[in-house]
Amino acid sequence: MDIGAVDHVEFYVGDAQQSAFYLCTGFGFRVCGQAGPENGQADHRSLLLRQGGTEIVLTSALTPDHPAAAYVAQHGDGVANIAFEVSDAAKAFALAVERGATAVEEPVVHSQDGTEVVTASVLGFGDVAHRFVQRSGDRDQFLPGVMDIFAADPDEGEQLLSIVDHAAICLPAGQLRPTVAFYEKVFGFSQIFEEFIEVGSQAMDSKVVQSPSGKVTFTLIEPVTDREPGQIDTFLARHGGAGVQHLALLCDDIVSTVETLGNRGVAFLQTPGSYYDQLQERFVRPDLLVEDLRRTNVLIDEDHWGQVFQIFTQSQHVRKTFFWEVIDRHGARTFGSGNIKALYEAVAREKATS
Repeated sequence: MDIGAVDHVEFYVGDAQQSAFYLCTGFGFRVCGQAGPENGQADHRSLLLRQGGTEIVLTSALTPDHPAAAYVAQHGDGVANIAFEVSDAAKAFALAVERGATAVEEPVVHSQDGTEVVTASVLGFGDVAHRFVQRSGDRDQFLPGVMDIFAADPDEGEQLLSIVDHAAICLPAGQLRPTVAFYEKVFGFSQIFEEFIEVGSQAMDSKVVQSPSGKVTFTLIEPVTDREPGQIDTFLARHGGAGVQHLALLCDDIVSTVETLGNRGVAFLQTPGSYYDQLQERFVRPDLLVEDLRRTNVLIDEDHWGQVFQIFTQSQHVRKTFFWEVIDRHGARTFGSGNIKALYEAVAREKATS
């Protein structure tokens, strides 16, 4: 299917401007484009945000019949579409449908001033779709004829975050293995990692699937029903079904990035001091100073190829569902044996103190 990287991620939100304000002031994104009644999109307003190689679209319904209205009513603000770069969107769409995917949007050609973008969408997990995007011409135009692009900002600011590293997806119990099989069959993904996590009387099962390009990675998680309900159950109940729990954004220097984002008002989960007291026993040579990790609450893990550093934000959503992760890879290709458990325990700590 020739899936490249994540082209963009579209959120359906109640107020696109309010959501953009948080991402711009806190994370350093820039609003680069807009679609709405001014350019013929009467039923919705969308804002295009950019930073590094990450593009985010925030869409709010202006009429009750736009899909964003029903989505926000059921789920609150959240990820509605994770778009894939492809060389041939119509072919990818046809293959996906032939392999069992549900069609959402037939191929459409958008062209203007020598730039052409072909899009088509199929359903992924829950009601989250995947948009195939084929581009030629000026990449900055994003969606010609639909999205008005603003003049380039001469001061882009510091580019702290580069690309979407992975998405973590919560699934109802019993859907983990069928969802893995679906992504293998329909999109040609492969399972690269799995882990069964036990934290006290709670447990969860997880598997990681990745595109052949290695540029699209999904961590799929389901609760274990014969244990006490935990944070995955809470997400599913509050979100109203399967959905994206968090998106991870890649950075080059996590200590500096976390300090900068914290100064801008981004709130991160706290980590007990005892976690850092044990690091020297777990890791002979941490790539980053333990004192820096302790000060910034950054977590560390490793796999066969190297170390990975990560931290999770506090959720800013009313339902306390979606949140962000900042991740820094020092050679690591997966997540290590303690990565998901660290996330589970970090969120559990926030829940216990909230």
